[in-house]
Amino acid sequence: MGIFPVHERLAELWTLQGRRKLTEQEQADYEHCMAVNASYCRQLANLYNMSLLASMTGDTEWQHDICQKIEKLDGRPSPRL
Repeated sequence: MGIFPVHERLAELWTLQGRRKLTEQEQADYEHCMAVNASYCRQLANLYNMSLLASMTGDTEWQHDICQKIEKLDGRPSPRL
């Protein structure tokens, strides 16, 4: 997974929070970043679970479709050239 801008901002805010109290705007940014990150993690976990299910049922076409969605979501380049 590459680092997305939301993760960079989250790291920045976490670092600032260790040094001082966040401003209201920074706190709002922090909460927004956490919500976006949680949503991203849920989506990715759901796709991995569906991929496992497709594998267990032998549905290679479905699994291939899910893997494409995973690649698109987590920013990994496609292994196909």
